[in-house]
Amino acid sequence: MAEKIILASGSPFRKALLVNAGVAVEAVPAAVDERALEAPLRGSGISPEDVALVLAEAKATEVSERKPGALVLGCDQTLSLGDEVFHKPADMEAARRHLLALSGKTHLLNSAVVLARNSEVLWRHVSVASLTMRKLDPAFIGRHLARVGAKALSSVGAYQIEGEGIQLFERVEGDYFTIVGLPLLPVLAKLREFGAIDG
Repeated sequence: MAEKIILASGSPFRKALLVNAGVAVEAVPAAVDERALEAPLRGSGISPEDVALVLAEAKATEVSERKPGALVLGCDQTLSLGDEVFHKPADMEAARRHLLALSGKTHLLNSAVVLARNSEVLWRHVSVASLTMRKLDPAFIGRHLARVGAKALSSVGAYQIEGEGIQLFERVEGDYFTIVGLPLLPVLAKLREFGAIDG
């Protein structure tokens, strides 16, 4: 018997991915301060993949405390360029700086997922995608951001690869779901294993 999964996220895109895959899901955004959780990790040598896992776990366990008995899915994604970890840009100037920094380079998207029930972590997973941005002319970056507008602020890299942001890239290695922040195939496999969805 399938059970309703709680998605510890306010992301309409993550929810749509699960709903489109036939998963009954309720979105309950986690009440966690991601930057405050991340602050003590900076300079500790923790990998960007593990930062994403720490944040995904915090979200899953926080919501699972409020939803006793429910199977809760927490997600987080970090973007790493060498040792530097990027976050969603605060404004269009920050988006411009992100794109200038990523221009002509290869960065990683680390998408973490955690399943929890009653504050207990049942499963953790990170999928990594490698993306190489083409060399971007600063004037083009300005025109691109003017076209896409505030959408650029909803992505850690200041691009939405599912939209016009795809034009910024010359190579992408990794699955689409990892890139957009929810490694769906491993999640579905684990939900089937737990008997949470038919399979």
